[in-house]
Amino acid sequence: MAGITDRPFRKLAERFGAGMVVSEMIASNALAVGNHEMARKLGRPSTLPHMVQLAGCEAEWMDRGARIAQDAGADIIDINFGCPAKRVTNGYSGSALMRVPDHAMTLIDAVVSATPLPVTVKMRLGWDDDSLNAPEMARRAVNAGAKMITVHGRTRQQFYKGIARWELVRAVVEAVDVPVVVNGDILDLATAREALEQSGAAAVMLGRGAQGRPWAVGQIGAGLSGQPSQAAPQGHELTALVAEHYEDMLVEYGTAVGLRAARKHLDWYMQAAGLTLDKSTRNRFLNSETPADVLRQIDSIFSSEQRAAA
Repeated sequence: MAGITDRPFRKLAERFGAGMVVSEMIASNALAVGNHEMARKLGRPSTLPHMVQLAGCEAEWMDRGARIAQDAGADIIDINFGCPAKRVTNGYSGSALMRVPDHAMTLIDAVVSATPLPVTVKMRLGWDDDSLNAPEMARRAVNAGAKMITVHGRTRQQFYKGIARWELVRAVVEAVDVPVVVNGDILDLATAREALEQSGAAAVMLGRGAQGRPWAVGQIGAGLSGQPSQAAPQGHELTALVAEHYEDMLVEYGTAVGLRAARKHLDWYMQAAGLTLDKSTRNRFLNSETPADVLRQIDSIFSSEQRAAA
């Protein structure tokens, strides 16, 4: 979720009742040498415990990254063994670490030794269907000091294809004595309940299911706990939220980068709202280089009248 669960997005998820939010994946080597973009990702969104996710393949950089994150206000350090992106796995980080368990454990050892903060691990079922080693990886991670395990119900080789196999996460739950979180294809209360039933996990995590719907995490959490949830924003409330998110991204990244970084979120908001624009209008909206023009179009596109017309 690099470039997606940034501070502006997490702030909105918190507002709508998310129980926990996690930073974008932060490259430990870049953070350790003072990369401005990685340091920006350390920003705390609001009041929830600040969970920072680190990725890397070298113990030295993971050690230094964890110390920097702690100094920046992190409350929890999450280690990424799950990202399937080629640019990450080609560097022997993310889910590539599922193929080298001994080396992966040195990274957990380094982070646990570097900071007194709780350390958690996010992983996949394995590299492929011939190596579904998440239970053993989780067991070893807990022995090395991990306090929670999150499992995406796909292998790395599946990327995001097919369906998440929540039932295979149950073996991880049975292998460890710390909370296990199930992730993958969770979109609403019904899929959350089914994922928990099949996996036996203690909690669910949303990733892509929250794109364009930062309120979904809190809604699902409330539903699972039997509490009333905030309604999804509509009409003028949705218009105001999208505009706020857009403007916050301009502040977060600076105008030049922010207006480009915001495009995917604007597109996801339209998809979530069920809005279908003609090609010309859509291109004009998403490719505008003028913030004031984008804000005017947000007001028009997300108004209740436009939603009714769509």
